[in-house]
Amino acid sequence: MNTVRRDEILDYMTYEEQRDTIRTSAMRAKAARRIHVGQYLTFLFENHETVRYQVLEMVRAERMVKEADIRHELETYNELLGGPGELGCTLLIEITGEAERAVRLREWLDLVSHIYARLEDGTLVRASHDPRQVGDDRLSSVQFLKFHTHGEVPVALGSDLPALRCETVLTATQRDALRSDLEPVGQ
Repeated sequence: MNTVRRDEILDYMTYEEQRDTIRTSAMRAKAARRIHVGQYLTFLFENHETVRYQVLEMVRAERMVKEADIRHELETYNELLGGPGELGCTLLIEITGEAERAVRLREWLDLVSHIYARLEDGTLVRASHDPRQVGDDRLSSVQFLKFHTHGEVPVALGSDLPALRCETVLTATQRDALRSDLEPVGQ
């Protein structure tokens, strides 16, 4: 997937003028890439448009003008994108109660090694993750994951953690969105 380039990031005043149009398009892209799995897991797959929008929003919110700050945001958010044949996403572990969240994030410490994308032939592709997001005794409720599907579009996402077994079959719209994200740049 092609990363967002510096020349695609508007200054915050120009972005403000175009924000409604850019935001509407980005929200439509996000909706097609938001996948709920079970009661607690939400996967937000990223693409060029969603990452560009997030960087623009950060530049706007922080009123960034320093080139180094803008480039730092670009580098940070571009890391969310998958490489060739890969899908990148943010996993949100959504537990509303603070006490329950504290317990579950300790119990589910090994969750990320049990997250998978199921391909059409039944192959399970395990998510790779940044080990800095998993502590010694607690899991972060936000995880940045990548699925190296070798360009194949998943048909389902799930968890086979014994305490959190769940799977969601992707809709045609979700599969189409991920298919477009897996297409080589320039196609």
